[in-house]
Amino acid sequence: MTVLRIVGVSTATYYHRKQQSEDETPRIFKGGRPQPGHSITVDNKPVCDEQIKEYLLELVSGEEHAYGYRKLTVCLRRDHQLIINKKKVYRLCEELNLLRPQRQVKVRYPRRLANNREVTASNQLWEMDVKYGYIEGEQRFFFLLSVLDVYDRSVVDYHFGLTCEAKFAVEALQRALWKRNLFESVDRPTIRTDNGPQFISHVFEASCEKFGVEHERIPPKTPNKNAHIESFHAVLEDECLRRSEFESYADAYTQVSNYIRFYNERRIHGSLHDLSPAAFREATKNGQVLPVAVKV
Repeated sequence: MTVLRIVGVSTATYYHRKQQSEDETPRIFKGGRPQPGHSITVDNKPVCDEQIKEYLLELVSGEEHAYGYRKLTVCLRRDHQLIINKKKVYRLCEELNLLRPQRQVKVRYPRRLANNREVTASNQLWEMDVKYGYIEGEQRFFFLLSVLDVYDRSVVDYHFGLTCEAKFAVEALQRALWKRNLFESVDRPTIRTDNGPQFISHVFEASCEKFGVEHERIPPKTPNKNAHIESFHAVLEDECLRRSEFESYADAYTQVSNYIRFYNERRIHGSLHDLSPAAFREATKNGQVLPVAVKV
């Protein structure tokens, strides 16, 4: 009380302000309901937010480019049977800078559309895409970003993790170029991707320029333009992901990594003369199989 008399504050005022600050303390740290990170379809299947973001990017890149978040919500419900409200769609659009006042911002890197071509050797065309899996024991998603050589069907490198940002796509591409010793070569592969958030980012585009590779993106709603990596992910789903209910992140990482090793080194591929991707690449190098032309 002596201190209060010295500073000229009454006892009632002191205790009133103290009580008020204690009452407000919880409000400072109080947050809303935790974001679940996914939405549910009408048949009760979880779809992670990253997949929903990809749906949104496809929509605004196509005929629905003029839609706002409310109409995009209707599209998600109709096209993908999602149970989702417009507030969440607004938040996801805001994270992707898709809200209408921001769509007029000019991008630094022009978009290159995928061209029809013939691939006649390894390291001419690589496809990249993201696959989502579910860890039942921990009730959360994991991400697998793969780099696949269209000619020899090898998974050159991949990223496995609980998140999948543009920097991880850059790291996977850089490791793939190292593994094939392509930083020492003048001829480097063209990288083909869809319009996922990892691949339209400035970080990924700048890295492609730095690595000396051309990046092209398929038009919206044309997964057939990325058919080879889509096929690999379908095989992965059928032969690995559906057969296991992963108990933990470590369990999922081990099983998926083992499967990719099996796919590259031992799994018979009908379009590769019944050889594995690794055996086919070696046989091609040694002239034991005739070269083929892959049309994409």
